[in-house]
Amino acid sequence: MPSLPFPVSLAASLLLGYLLGSIPFGLLLTRAAGTTDLRAIGSGNIGATNVLRTGRKDLAAATLLLDAAKGALAVLLGALLAPAGGVVAAAGAFLGHIFPAWLKFKGGKGVATFLGALFALSWPTGLVFCAVWLGAAAIWRYSSLSALIASVVSPLALFVFGQGQEALVLAPMAALLWWKHRENISRLIKGAETRIGQKS
Repeated sequence: MPSLPFPVSLAASLLLGYLLGSIPFGLLLTRAAGTTDLRAIGSGNIGATNVLRTGRKDLAAATLLLDAAKGALAVLLGALLAPAGGVVAAAGAFLGHIFPAWLKFKGGKGVATFLGALFALSWPTGLVFCAVWLGAAAIWRYSSLSALIASVVSPLALFVFGQGQEALVLAPMAALLWWKHRENISRLIKGAETRIGQKS
């Protein structure tokens, strides 16, 4: 079977990643369980944090794992299509989760998908993300702040591990993650953000 031209294989990787990333697992799981429509509660996002607001910790955990898994799977499949297909598919999956076409481009904030793709691209960097998140959470007890700090450290860690190409793609992804958390950042500045373990 002849290989695809390089630009075509990259485009295919991006599209594949987007399609995988746009699967709204949080919405699908909560619908199947008969809970409240995610888009009508809390932030209206389809991620695990909003699923938790339904009171179903099991569904929130499943959403977290599946959202991370789709990011990792996109990287693994994209790498089969082109030499740089993995990191391109990672960007596609991240964009698909945040801007799913089927939900009028209103998706989640992307932390789980970011992390899943990161682990598939560089598991040591994935561990760095988790270590930074845990450390920041232990100090300040803000989940959002911990994710934001870890997302900034991740591209830097990729550079240290010699994966400059991946770092150049993950850096704008981290910037977009910050943009999606702009309301959380505003609450953090005001001291109004909910801490880990605190009832909202």
